[in-house]
Amino acid sequence: MTKAQWLKWLSLLMAYACMAIGIYHVVLGVASVPGAESAGATVDSRERFYNAIFFGYGLCWLWVARRSPIPARPVHALTAVFLLGGIGRLLSIAVHGLPHWFQLPLTALELGLPPLYFWLASADERATAARTPTPEGAPRPAPPRGR
Repeated sequence: MTKAQWLKWLSLLMAYACMAIGIYHVVLGVASVPGAESAGATVDSRERFYNAIFFGYGLCWLWVARRSPIPARPVHALTAVFLLGGIGRLLSIAVHGLPHWFQLPLTALELGLPPLYFWLASADERATAARTPTPEGAPRPAPPRGR
């Protein structure tokens, strides 16, 4: 599989996973959080609200994954948001200690996947630029580098 195909597949996977997780948490509220105790109406309301936004984050990934070529800048931005979530989990661990065990693999994904997405971000734009014919004798433009 090419880098561009990996980017497409991983972007779609991220989109559908975030959308499914978001809806799951909107429907179940705080009861959807492993290890969470009864948190009351305020925390339940916040959980449902933030996960509606997480569903929207998944829609953004879906929009990006359906572009041709997949644009690097939105991939970078969405990946940075995902990485920020992982950094937030590390901050929580530093302040409050270890969470429920299920949160630890999520933290690993949120810190481990961004380097892969950053590396693949411009793959589809580059592949498209390499396939694009240029007029006879005209220099081929340099492929986009993300920023």
